[in-house]
Amino acid sequence: MSASDAGQRAVPYYCPFCAGEDLWPAGETHGQWECRTCARAFALRFVGLVAR
Repeated sequence: MSASDAGQRAVPYYCPFCAGEDLWPAGETHGQWECRTCARAFALRFVGLVAR
């Protein structure tokens, strides 16, 4: 990821609850999404890198 990409949202492809694809940004906080298929809202966040 370049410095210019740092402020952009990563887009989930599927809802973690119903696997629907009708996802929209939700809320004011980065990483919040709403699924218009199952009417659930959820948040995604980056936790960190795994040391191998």
